[in-house]
Amino acid sequence: MSDRPWMNRALTSEARAALVLGEMTREEKLILVNGHIGNPSPNLPKPPDGGMGSAGFVQGVERLGIPFQQQTDASLGVANLHDGVGSTALPSGLAQAASWDEALVEAGGAMIGAEARAKGFNVMLAGGVNLTREPRCGRNFEYLGEDPLLAGVLVGASLRGIQSNHLVATIKHFALNAQETGRMVLSAEIDEAALRESDLLAFEIGIERGRPGSVMTAYNRINQTYAAEHDFLLGQVLKGEWAYPGYVMSDWGGCHSTEASALAGLDQESGQEIDKEPYYQALGEAIDAGRLPAARLDEMVGRILWAMFEHGLFDHPNQPGEAIDREAHLDAAQRAAEAGIVLLKNDGLLPLSREVGSIAVIGFSADIGVLSGGGSSSVVPWDGFARAFKPESNSRWASYLRQRYLPSSPLKTLQAAAPDAAMRFNDGTDVAAAAALAAQCEVAIVFAEQWTSEFIDVPGLSLPNGQEALIEAVAKANPNLVVVLETGGPVTMPWLDQVPAVLEAWYPGGRGAEAIGAVLFGEVNPSGRLPLSFPRSEADTPNPVLPGIEQERGKFDVTYPEGADVGYRWYARTGRPPLFPFGHGLSYTSFAYANLVVDDGEALAVSLDVTNTGERAGADVVQLYLTEADGRPTSRLLGWAKVFLEPGETKSVTIAAEPRLLADWDLDAGGWRIADGAYGIAIATSATTPVLRAEARLSGADV
Repeated sequence: MSDRPWMNRALTSEARAALVLGEMTREEKLILVNGHIGNPSPNLPKPPDGGMGSAGFVQGVERLGIPFQQQTDASLGVANLHDGVGSTALPSGLAQAASWDEALVEAGGAMIGAEARAKGFNVMLAGGVNLTREPRCGRNFEYLGEDPLLAGVLVGASLRGIQSNHLVATIKHFALNAQETGRMVLSAEIDEAALRESDLLAFEIGIERGRPGSVMTAYNRINQTYAAEHDFLLGQVLKGEWAYPGYVMSDWGGCHSTEASALAGLDQESGQEIDKEPYYQALGEAIDAGRLPAARLDEMVGRILWAMFEHGLFDHPNQPGEAIDREAHLDAAQRAAEAGIVLLKNDGLLPLSREVGSIAVIGFSADIGVLSGGGSSSVVPWDGFARAFKPESNSRWASYLRQRYLPSSPLKTLQAAAPDAAMRFNDGTDVAAAAALAAQCEVAIVFAEQWTSEFIDVPGLSLPNGQEALIEAVAKANPNLVVVLETGGPVTMPWLDQVPAVLEAWYPGGRGAEAIGAVLFGEVNPSGRLPLSFPRSEADTPNPVLPGIEQERGKFDVTYPEGADVGYRWYARTGRPPLFPFGHGLSYTSFAYANLVVDDGEALAVSLDVTNTGERAGADVVQLYLTEADGRPTSRLLGWAKVFLEPGETKSVTIAAEPRLLADWDLDAGGWRIADGAYGIAIATSATTPVLRAEARLSGADV
């Protein structure tokens, strides 16, 4: 250790990074700020040696014992198949967010982090927390919904889980990457207060709770400046006000300059072969010419080294080939899916009896698998995809698009759950045949789907490929119809009044069918709650027409009429009732709330009793909302508690309000400010369904 004093674990990460930095030549420092693609392409410049055939890598410095950074996608599992072996696919980010379960999300992060480590990776490009401003966004499925508190808390949990395996995790995409259409060129236009109170708040909470080693910038511009060159976001807010100690990396193809990026706060150019030129290869020249201070390069490298020490990359080198307990990990994925399935509607049809005589199972691929989202978060399962094909698309990214299904068969799962039932299948492409089959069975289940992917946005919120007509026809043929939705976000439902039961299963992951079957037959009592609103139509959304969709090419601006009032706040502000509100979700049991006690003054907390008044054990999500501030109606989630109760059981729960959700951003003071006065609050079962109301009095304070 005497020749490498930075390997002394008794020292702080800051001290260890400084010791290494003091021994590095400029050439060695430049190695750490230049990231490369991991999957070489004949259409791109050849990267240096050392990649694992994954998302990317950064070379190490053998002389000083600095390890390579081997980087893999993404938030839902190890998406890069460098070893030719599959991985465990978690359910989508929205499915995990629908659990409202911090511990469960952290366990999922720990699971995928363990697999990344076992495959030889030490940087996981996971931690997506862009708020759902645009319901048609192709990447909504990766993220955690529309509320900054829920999304921030849960992404922090995922980051903690991933980094428990001695990896660096990466919160992304900083910031306002709310749509895929024009993502490389659009400018997201928003005022500072609205940005602070929404998207930046989600990142702030996530970074506080998850302490990620890295932050990844977005592709888009914000108020005309590219995210990777944004001094306000990177220098002033992230590294200044938030005192973030880690490093900032660009997204692949998201760096546009040398000095402008470095001076703004970008520390590492990722996948530089994809950029128009390898900008950070010119950092040494910029320093020699006086365009960039040498101290800035030291800061960049110091931040990278700090993250590598802080998260164990030096002390716990990964060991490719570590054993992975596939069954245990698939069990974890199933638990996550079960917790995230949302029962949207139930007129008494569910749960199904295992004694049911016959079931018509209808839906494209419902006999072989469950749908998976596309792009960099698409995880290749252990035994390969059940089906994969290239959908029709006019996108310039069409060559990257594959619609894929994980090998978890709903049909086989339902057969196992009700072995005595006559199980009959139709893929739904012939509507008349599907309706005729449904008419012959006691119960019909339609598996309806909406595929979404990175690179493209969906053209609308209706179910594609004639599925709405299919559902309406089957509903007429059989009144005992369950619609199971596998979607990447909200969809409209013109058929809703004709259907007694609707289950939102999202993209349910590697054991998705098993999770769906457990909920349908009551083995699992559904406890999922929506992490975003389902609008009645595109006309009710802040931007009824997807910005940029009619534009051939070139830069354009996207404005956000909702400002800070993303999702359910927009519906409350405009008086537009959603189809299903944020926080909504039904159960096979019932719950009652009583004895609300408010503890107010300098802070706010509430306590209350929750009772399971039904006949089944189940979990409830008790939600605390701000309903009035300064005499003005409003709607903000302040906190929540998820509680499991046996039939007849009562538990007392306490919910502490997040102070920043009680506050507003004071532009003049440059900080959060809680005004003195009375505040209306409510315990609710969704953003639109208050159950207990109260008033709190708070003294003015800076948060």
